[in-house]
Amino acid sequence: MASQRLILGSGLAILLAISAASIGLDVKSREEIESVERTLGILKRVSDMRPLLRGAESAARGFALTADPSFANEYREQSAALTAAFDGLIAAVRNDPGESGLLADARAQVDRGIALGAELIRLRNAGDTAGIAALTSGGESRAVVEKIGTALERLVAEERRLLAARTAQSKSNGRMLLAIDLAGVVLILLLAVVLTLATRRSRRQLQDSLNATQATNATLEAKVAERTKDLGAALEELRRSTSVMETTFRSMAEAVLVIDTAGAVLLSNPAAQRMLRYKPGMSVQQLRSLSNVFHADGSTPMLADDMPSAHALRGEEFDGLEFIARPVRGAPQIHLVVSGRPLRDADGNITGAALIYHDITASRETEHQLQQAQKLDAIGKLTGGVAHDFNNMLTIITGTTETLVDSLRDRPQLAKTAELIDGAAERCRELIQHLLAFARRQPLEPRIIDVNATISDIAKLLRPTLGEQIEISSALSPDVAKLHIDPSQLSNSLLNMAINARDAMPDGGKLLFETSNVVLDEAYAATNLDIAPGRYVLIAVSDTGTGMSQAVQDKVFDPFFTTKEVGKGTGLGMSMVYGFVKQSGGHIKIYSEQGHGTTIKLYLPPARGQVEAEAPPAPPAPRGSETILVVEDDPLVRNYVTAQLTSLGYKTIAVADGRAALALVDKGETFDLLFTDVIMPGGMNGRQLADEVTKRRPGIKVLYTSGYTENAIAHHGRLDEGVLLLAKPYRKAQLASMLQQALGR
Repeated sequence: MASQRLILGSGLAILLAISAASIGLDVKSREEIESVERTLGILKRVSDMRPLLRGAESAARGFALTADPSFANEYREQSAALTAAFDGLIAAVRNDPGESGLLADARAQVDRGIALGAELIRLRNAGDTAGIAALTSGGESRAVVEKIGTALERLVAEERRLLAARTAQSKSNGRMLLAIDLAGVVLILLLAVVLTLATRRSRRQLQDSLNATQATNATLEAKVAERTKDLGAALEELRRSTSVMETTFRSMAEAVLVIDTAGAVLLSNPAAQRMLRYKPGMSVQQLRSLSNVFHADGSTPMLADDMPSAHALRGEEFDGLEFIARPVRGAPQIHLVVSGRPLRDADGNITGAALIYHDITASRETEHQLQQAQKLDAIGKLTGGVAHDFNNMLTIITGTTETLVDSLRDRPQLAKTAELIDGAAERCRELIQHLLAFARRQPLEPRIIDVNATISDIAKLLRPTLGEQIEISSALSPDVAKLHIDPSQLSNSLLNMAINARDAMPDGGKLLFETSNVVLDEAYAATNLDIAPGRYVLIAVSDTGTGMSQAVQDKVFDPFFTTKEVGKGTGLGMSMVYGFVKQSGGHIKIYSEQGHGTTIKLYLPPARGQVEAEAPPAPPAPRGSETILVVEDDPLVRNYVTAQLTSLGYKTIAVADGRAALALVDKGETFDLLFTDVIMPGGMNGRQLADEVTKRRPGIKVLYTSGYTENAIAHHGRLDEGVLLLAKPYRKAQLASMLQQALGR
């Protein structure tokens, strides 16, 4: 390849030299050609001037002989043309000094000849024949013409000599150009041969390289195909993984927010919308404005710098940060625990944060119930121990006071004092009995009793005790199971609850006793840890009194807790009822709303042998597909009922209060049934909500639910006759049946 390049380089250099020589000779040839063309032009001008010279002389002589004006005109034309031709000839030879001098002399002779002709014409016009004869006889005119001709002949001879020399030089240059061209052709042919051979060799090498490249390409294509197959499989696996991750992300119960440093939400899952009420486009600042946020104690406001997003954006990693969010409008508070991690770029700079929220409202509520039960159990154990020790001391006191009373009969003043001591000791004994009942350590004397008969007897005794302003009524199920229980303790419990109801109705009201057979299912037991699922006898006591706040409900079973004035209650009545029910293997539940009254439900196990007499299990619950708007202020109950409705095939829309429900209705949300709690906070109860919804959507179907029993609701005057009510708690089958009834099936 190097020799080929050397040969090609040398050949190209020679070709360039030949081309340069050829170009130089070609330029000279062109110059010679131009000189020849100029000479031929001069010769042509000379040949053209001779007839003009003779014509001018002949015209002058003809006019002198004939006086014919045409000869005079011809003379003038020939003279002007002759002058112009001489001027052009002089311009053509101006670069040749010899020829220019020769033509200068000839031009003087031309001017003299033209002047002689003009003189002949003048003499003829003057009629001077003698002058004409003298001028023509002298022969000057012919001599001038001959001189001019001689000068032109010399010019022609010189030009022909130059033409011959230039022609010879041109032929020599032509031969040299031909030789150069032939040499160039030969060299080009040689270069072509060399290039052909080199090209063939290069082509063979290129073919070999191409074959090798094709083999390499085939190998590469096989590898690429294999890699492509692997890549396709990896891509499919990535798609499946991405799909699984996306499905997992969207189905997570935890709410996930990914934010940037400005607080804008970059990514969220559906749980964030359900749990945090997040809407697409919101920032964390806007989301925070929806609620008042407190620390885990529920009372200390959480500052902006203490928010989870602020911690994460400062670069802190944390888990288990608890806070309570109380929505500004309507919805119940939610207890959340959040984990956070900062997001960083390749340089370690914080670009955002990932936050994961877990709703622990239900678990905290369960913990609260468990703590309450543990607290009551602990207080009960402590109270029981103290009561037993105190009973020992009371035994001594009462025995001593009896001796004092007997021995002081003859001293009335002291005897009276001793009787006061004895009365106080008796009162202490009664208190100790109540404490023992709360501690579940009182000696019970259970026996099989008819619940309805016991309640009827109690109702008769209560009528004169409660007064005429209290209306007492009963709704007793005729097939209610019998109980194996201490009848006196049951009577005392009912009496305590009736007395409390009377105190809650200072201006009068209604008191209702109810009995029925109920079944508490797994779902109810999951939210009430102190009760096992199964069949129970329900005894409900309802009043239309002032009701209790949640704070009062949390402490109502505590010993010595009372809302009555000092001296009007020991605070042991409800604690005694609680202890008796627990000692009897039952469960007690209070449902109360301030301003609407209270229902206390006792769930007591039926006597042995009663369970077998119960009806066979109900058939599977009927299913549906309609959309149901659930309005329930208690988040635990709301979550429970939506889960039950979903398992029955229904679609659900759940809100916390009436105003939120009306907002959905006004927004155009479609649903087939309104399922609403009767008593709700926020200034609008379930009946008022149903009335407003019916105004907007006439004919909409409504099903009510309440912790009050159906009879209590009717007596409270909150619902009209024929309105459907599902009393809490209820089983799934009862819910399904009432839904079918409400939907007109």
